[in-house]
Amino acid sequence: MNLVKVNRKAADRAASGHPWLFSSDITDRGEAQPGDAVAVADPRGRIIGTAHYSSTSQIALRLLTNNREPIDRPFFLRRLTQALAHRERIVTHSNAYRLVFSEADLLPGLIVDRYGPYLVMQTLSQGMDRARDVITHCLNELLHPAGILARNDANVRKLEGLAAETLVLSGEIPERVAIEMNGLKLEADLLHGQKTGIYLDQRENYIAAERHAHGRVLDCFSSTGGFALHTARKAESVEAVESSVPALAIAETNARANGLTNIQFRKADVFEFLAGLDRRYSMIVLDPPAFARSRKMLDDAARGYKEINLRALRLLDPGGILVTCSCSHHMSEAMLFQIVAEAALDAGKTIRVLERRTQASDHPILLTVPETLYLKCLILEVLAA
Repeated sequence: MNLVKVNRKAADRAASGHPWLFSSDITDRGEAQPGDAVAVADPRGRIIGTAHYSSTSQIALRLLTNNREPIDRPFFLRRLTQALAHRERIVTHSNAYRLVFSEADLLPGLIVDRYGPYLVMQTLSQGMDRARDVITHCLNELLHPAGILARNDANVRKLEGLAAETLVLSGEIPERVAIEMNGLKLEADLLHGQKTGIYLDQRENYIAAERHAHGRVLDCFSSTGGFALHTARKAESVEAVESSVPALAIAETNARANGLTNIQFRKADVFEFLAGLDRRYSMIVLDPPAFARSRKMLDDAARGYKEINLRALRLLDPGGILVTCSCSHHMSEAMLFQIVAEAALDAGKTIRVLERRTQASDHPILLTVPETLYLKCLILEVLAA
């Protein structure tokens, strides 16, 4: 195993519990090659752990373990077994969930999602990409899936010098996969759908929103209809707004499969749609894509979040419910609270917090790795003046 040496700053970062060590903090790369598993040593030569080495990313080292050990089939089998055991304890009422969540499962650079009998994998670092076949064999041994798909079309792979690709690694992957979630029958497009097929991280928030649903509901950025389908079981009517035609087609199929006839699907730009409305709603859901993909985008993102929340709050009367979400890691919950509070003041509305939520528990959060906490979901009520 090649040895890579880092400076004190990187050693302290590792000691604080964060697995990312940066290229600028490497003092000696030795003979490390792209995607190698390497031993990492501090300035005094003491071993920090074993990491995957990247030759192109600013995150040059991703620690896999605090020990010096081979990153081989037994290692992956052990880590994957632990991840699966955790999901078996916490996931209920769904056969679609995240099986491996990268750093949060001590497998940085690896995502594995389960859709019934099928698995979708993303290898987002040079090291995990090199280990793809070993990981595939381990998943086959543990779960015997009908098919495993690599959905390696995430932009982050460009930073690793890796090509975008979608390919079947084992078995077969159908055009549509039928899954069950929270008592609903859903279809997922694993080959072309958002993320690895559908949004799995809102699974528990769908149920929370359903608890508060009543009257007329507006679901903005509806995608394949997660919030719309759940709230339709409690609401009088639901309008689901989405700009993607393929996503809307799946959402409409899902509504029919569950006998939900009180949803009206609309293809529209949400900002334009909200600006042209003059009718009132009992609940509005805002689940936009990430507006802030980097810190440099925060100011523009904040303006975007405020604008949609302001427009939504103007359409809610006393007793109305706003479910507002942000999946931008760089947008903290405190920042989102401030933005929504400012929007409420501008709208002349008084709101109180009913629930503060985050991503589903199959997307675990490591306290020492703030990047693992990315989804914020606030459920708010408009009070009488």
